[in-house]
Amino acid sequence: MYKAELPALRKTLEKLREDFAGLGSKTDWTELRIEPLMKHLESLEQLLGSEQFSHESSRLRKGVALFHSDLVYFRTNVKELKKILEAEKSKGRKKGRAAVEPKAN
Repeated sequence: MYKAELPALRKTLEKLREDFAGLGSKTDWTELRIEPLMKHLESLEQLLGSEQFSHESSRLRKGVALFHSDLVYFRTNVKELKKILEAEKSKGRKKGRAAVEPKAN
């Protein structure tokens, strides 16, 4: 199950990276959170795809709780990054509106 979720998480993180790049936010969320998450994801994919573990499915089954905790970690970070993205977009819309709206006298 966790093995199947990794590609979807990768796509989501890549999309978030693109979305944050277009915002011009003061905080570099890509460097701060997305890139470290991508590195973690890559290491898990390499580990799960390695020949060393391909013949050790019983050990992997015993370690499912550990991999599950990684998925929870990824899901939580993705959820929070999406919230931050929406907040950043909302701030940008408000700034854009303020620049267009005439000042009241």
